[in-house]
Amino acid sequence: MRVLVTGSAGFIGFHLARRLLADGHQVAGVDALTPYYDVRLKEARHAILRRHGGFTAHIEKLENGDAFRRIVSEASPHVIVHLAAQAGVRYSLENPAAYIDSNIVGTFNVLEAAKAAKVGHLMIASTSSVYGANTKMPFSEADATDTPLTLYAATKKSTELMAHSYSHLWSLPVTMFRFFTVYGPWGRPDMALFKFVKAILEGQSIELYNGGAMQRDFTYIDDLIEGTVRLMACVPQRGAPVAGDSLSPVAPYRVVNIGGGSPVPLTEFVEQIERTLGRRAERKNLPMQPGDVPNTVADARLIEALTGFRPSTPVSVGIEAFVKWYTEYYAERADPPAESVISQT
Repeated sequence: MRVLVTGSAGFIGFHLARRLLADGHQVAGVDALTPYYDVRLKEARHAILRRHGGFTAHIEKLENGDAFRRIVSEASPHVIVHLAAQAGVRYSLENPAAYIDSNIVGTFNVLEAAKAAKVGHLMIASTSSVYGANTKMPFSEADATDTPLTLYAATKKSTELMAHSYSHLWSLPVTMFRFFTVYGPWGRPDMALFKFVKAILEGQSIELYNGGAMQRDFTYIDDLIEGTVRLMACVPQRGAPVAGDSLSPVAPYRVVNIGGGSPVPLTEFVEQIERTLGRRAERKNLPMQPGDVPNTVADARLIEALTGFRPSTPVSVGIEAFVKWYTEYYAERADPPAESVISQT
């Protein structure tokens, strides 16, 4: 099968492309290598993928619609997995225009290219952040998502609506999948785990927002990739719902959470990092940052009904795998990981 992955040098895109290549698929990767965080990390991920004969890399911004449509036309993919996006909660307060350009304009160009190529299945990454101010737990795909708390969340919700309209108008099969705090080896430097491990190893304090009184439905990267790969075969079809489905009544369009439904308190997450590193963290308690939420919990019943799978890797296993990668990766380099924008979501 031919699969085009946007954001192939990113954390999730890299892992997905590597899994697809290992499964024998051909992968065309598209990534702009933007400097939101250390570009060297992105280049290292792409270098691993380039070792595989089935991988083709395209360094291009999705905002360049003509170039992207040419790439899609040449790759002729059966499936497009659109992962490229400007992520992060705090950064959306500092550079909101980046979210409009990448998430709105970029996704529009993906939709146009998928329509023109008559792609068999378009899969687009969304986020648990779209649940915004919702307080009912767990977050279900059927819940209203009309109260986003950041521009990042608003742009991702907008992409869901854009994709639904294209699915309805052009009978384009679309699966939107909402991620829940993904972590693991090769992770982004702006995420909590990377930040905490780096700070503890360097003898610096870690920042705990809301005094650490938060919990997250942490999803290990291998679980996320397994769920995504399984969903590839679950092509939405009009009038063919499963129990509790989010399938649209007017389009081959579905929204699916990818999370295990087992939230972990942030303080427990930090304690597990300390046990893994064998070091205590110096904590700096801070108020809740604007746009953040205290809790996220995924309703995992739909992904389990569709695929027979739900994420279940415990944080003890995931954190150990990350620490092993981190220490080995940076031990081979004279320079420490570069500073970057930090977000806990």
